[in-house]
Amino acid sequence: METILRGLLIMATAGALTFPAPPKALVNATGASRSRTAAPMAPAPSQAPRFKADQLEAYLTNDVVAYIRPGINTTIVGVTNVASGQQPVVELRFTDDLGQPLDRNGALTPGKIGADFVLAMWNPTTSEYVNLNVANFGTISYPLHDIGGTWTDLDMGHAKFTFAKPLPSGVGPTQTYTLGVYAGRDTKDIIGKDYAAPAALYTFRPDGGTPTAVFDKLNTGACDSCHDPLYFHSQFSGQRINDVKLCVLCHTSQMPTFPNGQTLDFRVLIHRLHDASNLPSVQAGGTYAPVPGGDDFTTVTFPQDIRNCATCHAGPNPKNVPSQSSAWYTNPSRAACGSCHDDINWTTGANHPAGPMADDSACAKCHVPSSGVEFDASIQGAHTNPLKSNQLKGLVAKIVSVTNTKPGQKPTAVYSITNTDGSAVDGSKLATFAPILAGNTTNYNSATNWRENGVASSSNTNPGVFDATKGTTTYTFTHAIPATATGTWTVSADIYRNATLKRGDGQADIAVRECAINPIFDVAVTDSTPQPRRTVVATNHCNACHDQLALHGGQRMTTQECVICHNPTASDSAQRPSTEGPAESISFQRLIHRIHSGEDLTQDFTVYGYHGSENNFNDIRFPGDRLDCAKCHVGSSYTLPLQQTGIASVTTLRDYFSPQGPATAACLGCHDNEDAAAHAYLNTTQFGGTGTPAEACATCHGTGKDWDVAKVHAR
Repeated sequence: METILRGLLIMATAGALTFPAPPKALVNATGASRSRTAAPMAPAPSQAPRFKADQLEAYLTNDVVAYIRPGINTTIVGVTNVASGQQPVVELRFTDDLGQPLDRNGALTPGKIGADFVLAMWNPTTSEYVNLNVANFGTISYPLHDIGGTWTDLDMGHAKFTFAKPLPSGVGPTQTYTLGVYAGRDTKDIIGKDYAAPAALYTFRPDGGTPTAVFDKLNTGACDSCHDPLYFHSQFSGQRINDVKLCVLCHTSQMPTFPNGQTLDFRVLIHRLHDASNLPSVQAGGTYAPVPGGDDFTTVTFPQDIRNCATCHAGPNPKNVPSQSSAWYTNPSRAACGSCHDDINWTTGANHPAGPMADDSACAKCHVPSSGVEFDASIQGAHTNPLKSNQLKGLVAKIVSVTNTKPGQKPTAVYSITNTDGSAVDGSKLATFAPILAGNTTNYNSATNWRENGVASSSNTNPGVFDATKGTTTYTFTHAIPATATGTWTVSADIYRNATLKRGDGQADIAVRECAINPIFDVAVTDSTPQPRRTVVATNHCNACHDQLALHGGQRMTTQECVICHNPTASDSAQRPSTEGPAESISFQRLIHRIHSGEDLTQDFTVYGYHGSENNFNDIRFPGDRLDCAKCHVGSSYTLPLQQTGIASVTTLRDYFSPQGPATAACLGCHDNEDAAAHAYLNTTQFGGTGTPAEACATCHGTGKDWDVAKVHAR
């Protein structure tokens, strides 16, 4: 059986798995045999409760799953010989996801296991670890994992590991230590994926006493909200660092300072990585490559306001807030603060109002946690996101009703615009009150998409009308719903006011736009009841990374409004210079896939915006895994056939061919190379001179088909 299964060939085509000529033991759950030209096997029904559609295992037969025994988990049983001059001995167990033992050598169970061990001592005074596995590489020393240790196998899935290097002096029985183990299992040549074990962490005192509370400042779940999931330093197939509590065992202040002045100290590295493109040193023309000759992170940009410190330090789920999540504002240091403010010279005092700082002892005198005001020298005050300022009243908008919605009529919409406390706001007196009328919801179109002006002014003959009694603002559109209109149409609005924020440090006030989330209201034109536009992506999914999706001056805050303008006919033709070639499509499915593919694109993707601004997205570094369609999509909206028939084709003048059917435009958004375009083109045709492409995509890539979209993106 093992010989047969190890003979499975893994063929990678657009990320999919193929099992040519599977043996009899690998027939699908229905008992139907597979031909020699068959593609991946259908999912075994009995596997459904165990594996999700985005997991590769969901598409393996029961026999293969039983043989592979998916997963790997590491349990640290105990650690001995933790003393100066001693070689620590770790006892541990390896199990699959069902808790059954795995053979470390990959002989009795498939997939050899690799593991690395990091031992560090906690220093409660500095609130960081001291790595005990420092390794020398030439003249440079790095805090690292143990190198060259030996294994003793006790029984199946049960082993001991003895460190190669004795521990340094200063290791005593009453101090607190953390052992970190990161393990991986090499199964890629068998099923097309490896397994990484969750971080195994063991905090202890050698004398058996109660350990001191150790690093708990960050929540890996917060990292995973963007990184999907976090992983670095793959030493062995599948093996990787996937928890910040492993990261800090090595990325300590013991890290060397390189000739370029950079360090891999965690406090410095993480801040700089996440805002590299905005660092003062980079803005001045420099680069950010922390290791000389290593990876260059200059183009990395945090996908939200960098002042949202709690995004990482507290995490998205209040129940998972680390106990030390306040450390960022209670423990200031030159290393942490100078990581973002990297133009400060602590020796000369340049760019630091308080002057030179020889050490961290005086930091907290000026930089208190909070002074009670915003935008001052206090740490929380200095990191106030203007859009979350307590000085803002909050702006909330909803549409109460829309009348006159038949073909040929001019709709009248009643808006309720209020402050957060419920007090009414006159929409006609805002900086922007721009009612939107668009249709229909099956296919928004640039020709039937109007954004009007409801702000009262001497030049506006059709402003909104405020009813102080009802607290509502009424607006009647100047454009009529076309006489030929059908289906359901949408009413929305862009709404904001200008606000001025006072700084606590006495410097110039801050001007911000305070925007309302765009209200969406669907009206039946010829439908019996309103039929909302299909939901493909959810704004809250965007906000998992972006915190608060707010584009075009902050006034567009929901994806259901984005798609009104970013429709199949939309392009940058009005802004693109004639010297820059054909217009670029900004249809939502193409735009979003290409933006998030960024540096992985093979084609140039440059969009010209208002006032001719040039926006090139080829340097975008998506921090997640693009195979994880559900990261952005809602439900099965990324599967084929499409949820709704009659969706318009997309005009793509800068691609290999145009127009592209709606499925093609979405898929070629990421798969933008010439071969993928040729594949889509050959599987698209036109019938009856309609000019509308007919796509054959779902024939092979439809749900339950051999190359099901969910299957080829399974991880």
